[in-house]
Amino acid sequence: MVEEPDSLNALLDQFKKISGHKLLVHGGGLTATVISEKLGIETKMEEGRRITDAETLEVVTMVYGGLINKRIVAALQARGMNAVGLTGADLNLITAHKRPVKDIDYGFVGDVDDVNVSELRLLIEENVVPVVAPLTHDRTGQLLNTNADTIAAELATELSNFYKVFLFFCFEKKGVLLNPDDENSVIYDLNLTQFNEYKTEGIISAGMIPKLENGFRAKMKGVQEILITNPENISTGRGTRLI
Repeated sequence: MVEEPDSLNALLDQFKKISGHKLLVHGGGLTATVISEKLGIETKMEEGRRITDAETLEVVTMVYGGLINKRIVAALQARGMNAVGLTGADLNLITAHKRPVKDIDYGFVGDVDDVNVSELRLLIEENVVPVVAPLTHDRTGQLLNTNADTIAAELATELSNFYKVFLFFCFEKKGVLLNPDDENSVIYDLNLTQFNEYKTEGIISAGMIPKLENGFRAKMKGVQEILITNPENISTGRGTRLI
């Protein structure tokens, strides 16, 4: 979504149309996979989440915190939106701990402990657009790869203590699809019971699972509205709404 010039431009053109204070959280997994392949580093995924060994952590830090983040910041500046690129380590924004090993060893993957938006709010109030890469830290100097949807949900939840927050999860489809082969089978309203049923039936799978889990968690913690949609519709409000 943020890795191809055409889709990034489409996203940011619509992003500009959204009124009010804004914050953008991005991923970059496809680019990380391509760079890893060029470097001879195997990519391993589990339920839409990247297994992050030490070499992979170096790749995602370069890709997420560097290449993708600064490309988005520059593109926002070109559209007249003053922006700043951040990771969870900057401004002590997001602290996390290394995920404990249970059935799967995810490596240097972080589960969020704390979100500190005090300095972030100063930027937002100055109409600066924070662009946040999906990296956190553990207070001991260790960077951790953290799911972008998790970071978006955690930031939205914390900011909902101060603002009316609308959270948009943006990807290539028009919304969550009842039939993955039918682009028009959008589930326009989705509740938690339906989500669990569709997950059990395999209708909802892979990377959509953490996206929705994070979305429902944020909804239950006070985020005003959550929409899953594509770039063309983030300013129209069409897509899958979590209820």
